[in-house]
Amino acid sequence: MQARDIPNLITVFRFLLVPPVVWFLLKGQFGIALILFTLAGVSDGVDGFLAKQYGWTSRLGALMDPLADKLLLVCCFITLGWLQLIPGWLVILVIARDLIIVTGAIVYHARVERLEADPSLVSKLNTLTQILLVMTAMFQQVMTGLPAGMLSVLIFCVLVTTVWSGIDYVWTWGRRAWFRSRPGS
Repeated sequence: MQARDIPNLITVFRFLLVPPVVWFLLKGQFGIALILFTLAGVSDGVDGFLAKQYGWTSRLGALMDPLADKLLLVCCFITLGWLQLIPGWLVILVIARDLIIVTGAIVYHARVERLEADPSLVSKLNTLTQILLVMTAMFQQVMTGLPAGMLSVLIFCVLVTTVWSGIDYVWTWGRRAWFRSRPGS
């Protein structure tokens, strides 16, 4: 093992955090789940910092890092939906958007050219609102006194950014595929 492998090891650690987070959510131990979820978020920041600061980037890391983040978020959404702490329709919308994007990426990669993932600003905003919703849903089970309607506002924000980022991805990558696959391009 070399120092440049540290970001990928941290990413593997995030993958390993997914089952305990889900387990503690299902057991109603929201405080522990929130701590582990936050630890995963901090570790994501640390591995990203190390990769960029020291040039410890790799193709494997570029694929694993967003996959670890997405796996944690999707599993938390499904679990929180199962527990009826967030609406089931929102869980379906979030998963449908992700499936559309992944399917599009696979098709683009197979039929057009090698895909270099580059999340848009609206996609990053969507991820942020999803993280805030998950954390707020957990936090609300641990502490009282959150502002009334905070969860509803975050649900609305996730709805808007999920639809917006889904449309943005389809439009942007659809146009790119169209122009790259045309004869003479």
